[in-house]
Amino acid sequence: MVASAAAAAGSMLPLACEAGAAGTAGVAKKDIYELRLYKVEADARMKRPFKRSASIRRKFLDAFLGDVMVPALNRIGIFPVGAFESRDGKFKDVYLLLRHGSAESVVTTTARLLDDEKFIKDGAPYLNLPQNDPLYTRIESTMMLAFDGLPRIQAPDTSKPRIFQMRTYESHSMLKGVKKVEMFNAGGEMALFRKCGMSPVFFGQSVAGPILPNLTYMLTFADADAQKVAWGKFMSSPEWAQLKTDPQYKETVSHITNLEMRPTGYSQI
Repeated sequence: MVASAAAAAGSMLPLACEAGAAGTAGVAKKDIYELRLYKVEADARMKRPFKRSASIRRKFLDAFLGDVMVPALNRIGIFPVGAFESRDGKFKDVYLLLRHGSAESVVTTTARLLDDEKFIKDGAPYLNLPQNDPLYTRIESTMMLAFDGLPRIQAPDTSKPRIFQMRTYESHSMLKGVKKVEMFNAGGEMALFRKCGMSPVFFGQSVAGPILPNLTYMLTFADADAQKVAWGKFMSSPEWAQLKTDPQYKETVSHITNLEMRPTGYSQI
């Protein structure tokens, strides 16, 4: 079912692009991303114990996302949808990466899903679960604007083995956050990534979310060995040695979060 949904959604990509054209000229030329974190593990906010274990809840969440949510998102013009999990299995949370053609698409996603009769019908067993038996504890969402240097998502070949690395760079000030984005775009850091064998999926500057200012990017590799070789080339390159000591980019990053991930069975990226 997931495979057929992905194939059918390919025809919807032009619709998403057209929707972006309705926005401002500057925004329409670049993707807008929504990165959703579906948290599965219990936390202190839950006053009563869950009915099911985290492992079983994760199975239910996968069924909902793969069979109901992702096809519904495709039907309303959001494509492709990336779905990622921890590579080493240390956490059971799921990340969804949604590509939007406009800011309006982001803010109307929930309303459009709830207007979709098939979504409501197919999702009923999951949407109507009681409070002590939820699919997830919470959803955290971050909205990002694509970088000038990579204005559109670059989805890898989903028929081939692939792993992902997602990194978030926080900055201590708005100015320094913008300078780090500039370092990737005009400074040449993104170009150096490509030169060293790193394949970017997206680069996004966060415009709404819990840890502003920050940027997030995702890279894809064939396997862990290819990842190690690529980073080795990058870290030892003379271009990086020069770039990282450029005074204009000093103290642009205050904290880095690095996630090693793999695609779920229903990921379209």
